[in-house]
Amino acid sequence: MKQPNRLQTWIEQGNVTISQLFFQFYKELKITDEEAMLLMHIQAFQQTGNQFPTPDEVGERMMTSQKSVTTMLQKLMQQGYLSIEQTTEQDVLTEVISLQPLWDRLLDCVYKEQHEIKENTQKELEGEIFQLFEQEFGRFLSPMEIETISMWMDQDGHTPDVIRMALKEAVIAQKLSLRYVDRILFEWKKKNIKTSTQVTNHASSFREKNIRIQPTENAVKKVQFYNWLEDRN
Repeated sequence: MKQPNRLQTWIEQGNVTISQLFFQFYKELKITDEEAMLLMHIQAFQQTGNQFPTPDEVGERMMTSQKSVTTMLQKLMQQGYLSIEQTTEQDVLTEVISLQPLWDRLLDCVYKEQHEIKENTQKELEGEIFQLFEQEFGRFLSPMEIETISMWMDQDGHTPDVIRMALKEAVIAQKLSLRYVDRILFEWKKKNIKTSTQVTNHASSFREKNIRIQPTENAVKKVQFYNWLEDRN
């Protein structure tokens, strides 16, 4: 007797497709391992055309009772991970179990994680700004100075990168004071300069217009410092 092609049998049975996000975040959604297996069984049934598997059908595949399956389904619906929807096929009204609420919640987890990463990164950058000022000033910042720098970020909306570049301008001009940095930021905001790229382009444009050539045998170009306190253009 000829043995069946085992690989062909495997292929014909098909595979269950489910996002990696499910395995990554179902614990965060307080879904138990047993409930997760139930959801995967529902997905498996639906991918073979059964859009509304009964608790009995699911229970036959799991090491749990039909009653337990029913209880888990009710809980998942109450938690907003499943919904029962009606659809019409060939003028026949049918009900299906929708997993879309679960997929939406998983995406919410992704966006939440991305937001937290971005927020933590922003806090780290803001913390580095205070350290940078203390490094350049050669001392600890006073409470009033800390409040001023915080206001630049929280109220004026300046990014840590832009504040860092304003401090750099103050260092280059040898006018190391919060007042000078504050004036630089004020001028940039007035000119709608909000990004580090805009700062670089603006400062480069100014310096290119103000290059002085020394009348020596070997001409040397010297860049004029940008005195932001006197800039009124």
